Amino acid sequence: MKKGILYTSVAVLVGEMLAVSAGMAQDVVVPPEYQLWLETLKKEMIDKGITQQTVETVFAPNYYQPKPEVVDIDRKQIEFVLTSTDYLNRMLSAKKVKEGQQKYRELYPLFHDMEKNYGVPFEFIVAFWGMESNYGKQFGNFNVIEVLTQLSYDKRRPTFFRNQLYQALVMIDKWGIDYKKMDGSWAGAMGHFQFMPSTFNAYAIDYNVDGKIDVWHSFEDAAASAANYLSKLGWNINEPWGCEVSLPWNFDYALSGRKTTKTVREWRKIGVKTVDNKKLKLPSEMKASIIVPEGKKGRAYLIGDNFKRILSWNRSENYALAVSILSDYVKNEQKWVPLKQHQALRLKTDDVMKIQDFINKLGWFKLEKDGKLGSQTREAIKEVQKKANMPQDGYPDYQLLQKINKYNPDIGFAIPVPIPKVQKK
Repeated sequence: MKKGILYTSVAVLVGEMLAVSAGMAQDVVVPPEYQLWLETLKKEMIDKGITQQTVETVFAPNYYQPKPEVVDIDRKQIEFVLTSTDYLNRMLSAKKVKEGQQKYRELYPLFHDMEKNYGVPFEFIVAFWGMESNYGKQFGNFNVIEVLTQLSYDKRRPTFFRNQLYQALVMIDKWGIDYKKMDGSWAGAMGHFQFMPSTFNAYAIDYNVDGKIDVWHSFEDAAASAANYLSKLGWNINEPWGCEVSLPWNFDYALSGRKTTKTVREWRKIGVKTVDNKKLKLPSEMKASIIVPEGKKGRAYLIGDNFKRILSWNRSENYALAVSILSDYVKNEQKWVPLKQHQALRLKTDDVMKIQDFINKLGWFKLEKDGKLGSQTREAIKEVQKKANMPQDGYPDYQLLQKINKYNPDIGFAIPVPIPKVQKK
């Protein structure tokens, strides 16, 4: 077959496929319940101030863009709970560190004024950039309006996503953004720094003063918006985020966790040192907490207020650690060294759910049974460990599971005393 004939045949085949697809699209019937829901949604958006033109343009007649895959992603749970070491080694790499250092060297001369204007070190902007979109290479391949509409219709978190959909429509109304070009993640996060629409409306900046805010194609706007967000959270440019530390052999793990705050001077008196057992070099009066993401068997970190502000961006301690550690590598030009796995035990999601269920049934806390080691679950586990006379590091292991399995409501975690058998005379 000649090349020209081959290309013609392929073109005809593609044309036929597109025609079939178009015919199928015309045959799609919008479910009546969805149509009724959408009309209610449109009226609500107009009542809240969105122009009718925007609503009618975005939700054209017979609008129906089902995205079942985003619902699946929203509900999907990983089989195992990642340890902090697993997470950091997965999210950071020699390539990501090297590229971050290169971006910092190239861009710092152009953006050092941004650092002064917003009081946020540029290495942190680069670190957030690397974590959120892999330095602008991964914005997401979903249309923001479509996924937010789908997740608003879903029953799991409709209120949250309905508000984000409203905020996305505000963006279109206020800035004239083409909704067809609003690419993002499955959850509606957008651009270089993966801003949700509500974050965009609250903190986005037209840094290059061109009359529009473009967090997709203008790094100036995107980076300044991220810096403005962190600045409004209260970022202190004169304080480090913290560091990895070593704990004394007799450390009271009940002191671990973000709820307990002491000055660096006070932590020094307790015996907390650098990871190589030297005196802490952080400011003596800096307020800080100790976290142990993998419990007593893993690493310990002393974290300050800036670390806690990262948690306002993303509530995961592991995420905040990844940003902080990446920022250190970016600024210090060191070669990435993967973290060695400690002997922290890996738990399945089902194991964590079992612990959460146990705590809820006894009425000690009211936890969401999601199998995740969030801050509330960690604090609840510390209380269980206290009752079970275990080190209160907030990290569940199989010893705790075993104690839960043998729990007796009458005597708690105590070992039942066997009743001696009466010997027959």
